Amino acid sequence: MNSSPIAVCEDPDVHAGPALFSGLDSGPSLAAHREQYGDVPRISLADLTAAIDRTGLRGRGGAAFPFAIKLRAAADGSRRPVVVINLSEGEPASSKDSALARTRPHLVLDGAVATARALGAHAVHVVLPGDRPLTVAAMDAAIAERHDRRMRLVRHVASPRFVAGQARAVLELMAGRPNLPVTAWTPEAVAGHRSRPTLLSNAETWAHVGRLLHTGPPAGLGTDDEPGTTLLTLRLPGARVAVREVQYGASLRSVLPAKDDAAVLLGGFHGTWTTARAARRLKVSVPGFRESGLALGAGLVLAVDDCPVAWTQRIVAYLAGQSARRCGPCLNGLPALAAAVSAIDDGTGTARVEQLAGLVERRGACAHPDGTVRLVRSLLTAYPDEIDRHGAGHCSWTRQATVVRRLRSVAS
Repeated sequence: MNSSPIAVCEDPDVHAGPALFSGLDSGPSLAAHREQYGDVPRISLADLTAAIDRTGLRGRGGAAFPFAIKLRAAADGSRRPVVVINLSEGEPASSKDSALARTRPHLVLDGAVATARALGAHAVHVVLPGDRPLTVAAMDAAIAERHDRRMRLVRHVASPRFVAGQARAVLELMAGRPNLPVTAWTPEAVAGHRSRPTLLSNAETWAHVGRLLHTGPPAGLGTDDEPGTTLLTLRLPGARVAVREVQYGASLRSVLPAKDDAAVLLGGFHGTWTTARAARRLKVSVPGFRESGLALGAGLVLAVDDCPVAWTQRIVAYLAGQSARRCGPCLNGLPALAAAVSAIDDGTGTARVEQLAGLVERRGACAHPDGTVRLVRSLLTAYPDEIDRHGAGHCSWTRQATVVRRLRSVAS
């Protein structure tokens, strides 16, 4: 199995921000948190729903799904709901959940606990990442500080696998089965853990809920259409990994000082490639990115000063090995797609790549094949000339290495 082309970073530089990352100097303890925010807010379901509606809060795990829809679905069920904090971000390049766990664990927990109380739930399940021991330790320490007998905090540790954090994979883990995605036709907010309505969101989403309940709507932050902030993981050439809180509507230029010839991957391994020049013209915005054919996804901004074709080949090979291997698109389609993307260097063109992308897309049990196809298609769109150069045995970034590889291929 191919390893990730990017190592997990649990200790990023975390910069002070206007909301979630305000007051970082006080530390992550419960005492410091209560000093800043007070006790867990008590709020009725009606008031909670109204508050969420006013902010238009969307999930920060990648899909940007409206939180209010999931909240209402969970509340409307006939059985007692389940609340889940998903910290098992399978995206190796993202560090925002780790940053929250190490700096703002009680804001995350407050958001989930207050919501669970409003829904009448008796427990909050906390799903931790199996490949991030410092993150697990930080959340365990935070959980140990809380002594609410009326709200159990139940911890689970996910497998160190890209797809382990997918919603249905998380529910499988909680049920004691292999931590892999399964086919489901009903949203987990309607029928999730043990068929109960399950409100599952990632750590950043819960932190925003917590902040909202403690301080009210994010006045003066973001735009009228997208109020508030979001977290970005920044991986820039020659710099330490950093997590920054930025307002919606802010220019991406403010956090992206990369050179014009740098390639930029936005969103994550299921995200989209673009050029640094194009990226710096963007405003941080979920619909704005979509209108540009890009994805904010898990909030990754990766700038590289080497070849995006080679990066994509490594990422797709890694993603092909991370699938659940339970449906045709993952079992057969992704390895074939990885081989076709790799064969671009052999001058085979992109026809096979495009054919396989069409066969794999929208046919998987989860979004893993679709996300992989999104990445590949964005490469074809953003760097068509570079793909042609690779087909001719050249590379704008690593010309010599590609020529050598082709000569070796001919010799064999």
